[in-house]
Amino acid sequence: MTDQLPTRSRLVDEALRAAGIPGEIIVLPESAATAPLAAAALGVDVGAIANSLVFWSDDEALLVMTSGAHRVDVKALAARLGRGKIARATPDQVREATGQVIGGVAPTGHPAPVTTIVDEALAAYPQLWAAGGTPHAVFPLTFDELVRLTGGTVAKVD
Repeated sequence: MTDQLPTRSRLVDEALRAAGIPGEIIVLPESAATAPLAAAALGVDVGAIANSLVFWSDDEALLVMTSGAHRVDVKALAARLGRGKIARATPDQVREATGQVIGGVAPTGHPAPVTTIVDEALAAYPQLWAAGGTPHAVFPLTFDELVRLTGGTVAKVD
């Protein structure tokens, strides 16, 4: 089935296999480009969606894996992390940093490692769903797998 995945999703799948994460990427018929759309398509609580948001801070991309039920408080997060201003990345910055488009950014499968923050609220869910490299692709994983996969720092983001 992997050979039937979109190119970007195949890169994500390869990274999942290399990390020993068993979740399979599924391609949904409808877009899962937002947390509410993904939650509705999967029949899960929106908070269980590990939403991939790319920001720009201190001259680098910053990937924030947040619960779909939260908004990122960039000022508070910058203060917690000891960073300068955190601002939304442009679509070009997102694609350059991740190789993926907004609405389909996966926590892995990027051209190079991206500094990642993982929302502590995601730990409340036994199973999470994350984007699989395109707005139609998603895969399941646990909180611990997400932290291990991304090498992320767990923090409060809202």
